[in-house]
Amino acid sequence: MRRAGAPASKASAGLVLVHGRGSSAADMLGLGEALALPQVALLAPEAPGRSWWPTSFLAPSAEIAPWLDRGLAAVRNSIAALEEEGLARSAICLLGFSQGGCLALEFAAREGQGLSAVFCHSGALVGTGDDAGPPSEALYGFAPKRFDYPDHVDGLRIDMSCHERDPHIPLARFAQSTARLQELGADVTQRVYPGAGHSLRQEDVNALRGWLNRAAPQV
Repeated sequence: MRRAGAPASKASAGLVLVHGRGSSAADMLGLGEALALPQVALLAPEAPGRSWWPTSFLAPSAEIAPWLDRGLAAVRNSIAALEEEGLARSAICLLGFSQGGCLALEFAAREGQGLSAVFCHSGALVGTGDDAGPPSEALYGFAPKRFDYPDHVDGLRIDMSCHERDPHIPLARFAQSTARLQELGADVTQRVYPGAGHSLRQEDVNALRGWLNRAAPQV
């Protein structure tokens, strides 16, 4: 993992940034630094080979489970590192883009209780296992998944965004993820951008900056 921003022991808030396929921890720290919030501690884990898993997040569970477990552990360890250095869990936000967005959102559903907020851009839930049903065009030729999360995340703030025609994130899975997280008690805000695309937009950055400014006001 790599770091930037304020030392956790002196920070008002923490932000864990999870990169997408082909990106890096350094790239994500650049995004964090561009927020220009010097009171925020930034920490970014990095996947071996710059990829959290080698296939689509829509793939059958057997193909993705070991990789997903490793990615979830990296997020868990990053949050724990900030906590061990003095930041309360309630002061820590999690952000992921693309593959990292899927990982961040999956962590939110499984272990997100108590975090300040989770931001998922161009991502959706990975799921807990394979569900009955055939592959479908709405899921880009993949079969459905189960979302059997045992614990609630009551009150967890989750900010999600996706394009209508994202080449990697089916809108059907994005909508299903939003609904499931709301069932788990999360306070979900979603933005669906028109047209095709797979990118982090200025609206997403503004939402993140706005939340961090409230969570860690400058002094």
